[in-house]
Amino acid sequence: MAKIMIQGTASSVGKSIITAALCRIFKQDGYKVCPYKSQNMSLNSYVTLDGKEMGRAQVLQAYAAGLQPEVYMNPILLKPTSDKKCQVIVNGKVYCNSTAMEYHNLKLEFREMLKKDFAELEKQFDIIVMEGAGSPAEINLRDRDIVNMGMAELVDAPVLLVGDIDKGGVFASLAGTMLLLRNDEKERVKGTIINKFRGDLDILKPGLQMIEEVIHVPCVGVIPHFKLQLEDEDGAVNLNKKITAPIDVAVIKLPHISNFTDMDAMAIEEDVSVRYIENINEFGKPDLLVIPGSKNTIDDLLYIRNTGLENIIKDCSNEGIIIGICGGYQMLGKSIEDPYGVETDKGFVEGIGLLDINTVLEKEKNTTRIEGYMEGLEDINVYGYEIHMGISHYGEGCQHLFNINNNGTEYKDGALNKEKNVMGTYIHGIFDGVDFRQHIINLIREKKGISLKASQVYESLRDRELDRLADIVRKSIDIDYLYSIIELNQ
Repeated sequence: MAKIMIQGTASSVGKSIITAALCRIFKQDGYKVCPYKSQNMSLNSYVTLDGKEMGRAQVLQAYAAGLQPEVYMNPILLKPTSDKKCQVIVNGKVYCNSTAMEYHNLKLEFREMLKKDFAELEKQFDIIVMEGAGSPAEINLRDRDIVNMGMAELVDAPVLLVGDIDKGGVFASLAGTMLLLRNDEKERVKGTIINKFRGDLDILKPGLQMIEEVIHVPCVGVIPHFKLQLEDEDGAVNLNKKITAPIDVAVIKLPHISNFTDMDAMAIEEDVSVRYIENINEFGKPDLLVIPGSKNTIDDLLYIRNTGLENIIKDCSNEGIIIGICGGYQMLGKSIEDPYGVETDKGFVEGIGLLDINTVLEKEKNTTRIEGYMEGLEDINVYGYEIHMGISHYGEGCQHLFNINNNGTEYKDGALNKEKNVMGTYIHGIFDGVDFRQHIINLIREKKGISLKASQVYESLRDRELDRLADIVRKSIDIDYLYSIIELNQ
């Protein structure tokens, strides 16, 4: 069984997107291929069909491989709750909450599990495309590494090392990374990839020759800088702050923002601009304000209050449309109670008060896939997934937003104010479905005097963009050499 591992000189150099590209290339060439990242640290997560939680990056890679996302593609997910603590999710379920040091010690327990489970994957697939995390040159973490060279060593995988030239210093980062690797690790690196290149390749070529002489590893290819409508993995992404289209959608960039990929489908609308705001000076007068999910809802609500954003949000409710998703939905209610200290030691906080709900944070996390339709508008279908610790209790004057059917169990989700311009829902991926997204944007178009439009199906666009990604990468790397590394014929 063939395998290849994509590692990088740092975070955000393009490991995830290159892994996705290789998954699509190998699928196009007729192989049964699977993405794999043993450990992912991200607040962008997803719920599988069987109700388990995994990182979003492997979801895109699964689609690239023509597969439904499954937790075996990302067996360990770390969701930071503060600078020093995180929630540890193993095989899709919450395992524990731990400090950085506690998790560092836990890694030894996971090593054998990863080795055993990977061996089972090798029986099912022709090729496994593995992704590392951060950099393999984190020498303080090497003795217990289970995601970079430690994982490559565990399953005997060859490695391609990716460097980002767009930020500058790519040759130094490649050389520095190789310098800090052990000799056996250096032998595992079979090639380098220069990513995000702009300019004349002929000017770069002498540098490629010189770096090969320094690190004794060939350059497999140079991938140009490109823009595709595919989701970014993590908070390292530079989120847009400018209004670039007639319809202004503003998203509050919370300190603990989670699942900002919820906005990716909204961004494909040609007359819609999605921007992220952090303070009152950036607020403006958005047509749609989104308060997104949060890994620490109470602290992020207090951030909104302490920065003065709360009063502006209330003013916005008089003119524009406001949608709260998951933690953002809870914030829009009257109160949030945390009796078990799930998030903080603050037992109770008042909410923004725009929706008639009160939320109590529970010990158990709810992770489920759902589908349904908008209350009173049965032709507006919705689907997505829930990831939350709280239960919201409706007030007497509450209007429900959605009717949900979850594997035969029917219930209500979300809330709507009397004026019908402030709404909240627990559904992540709420804009992925064409019906609800088109409904909301057409409400704004009608108000602004813009012609109503039919929205694109997000999944179809994503599939076309993955094919474009594969074309770009296939033309940019030595694919024959790559097949020789994994000992397969193209």
